[in-house]
Amino acid sequence: MYKNILIPVLLDDDHDKSGAVQVAKALAEDGATFTVLHVMEAIPAYVTIEIPAEVLANTRKEVEEGLSAISNELPNCLGVTISGHAGNSIVEYAKKHDIDCIVLASHKPGLQNFFLGSTADRVVRHAACAVHVLR
Repeated sequence: MYKNILIPVLLDDDHDKSGAVQVAKALAEDGATFTVLHVMEAIPAYVTIEIPAEVLANTRKEVEEGLSAISNELPNCLGVTISGHAGNSIVEYAKKHDIDCIVLASHKPGLQNFFLGSTADRVVRHAACAVHVLR
């Protein structure tokens, strides 16, 4: 089984986070550590100028509260928020933190990404560790 598991999540109502948490628990060995990761896509500067600072702060606070709620479901769990492109950032985070398993959900794809969602596809193709994809 796995000792250091990464669970990337989207914190919106359309995505089920509990499935990934349950799979991560099942794959973990005793004493495993978990990281619940949310990647916030970068907003172009010309857009952020038009967004009030309190809206950005409230969004970040909501993300942190969501991560905290998920993190409380797992022992030895850390909630982390980073910025960047989701697929690339997940792979880089896994490399830097010696992750041995990534558990992520994939949406139902369209024609442009027929077999997996674009983020899941990138992670599967580029991660140096085991990747478990849920549908």
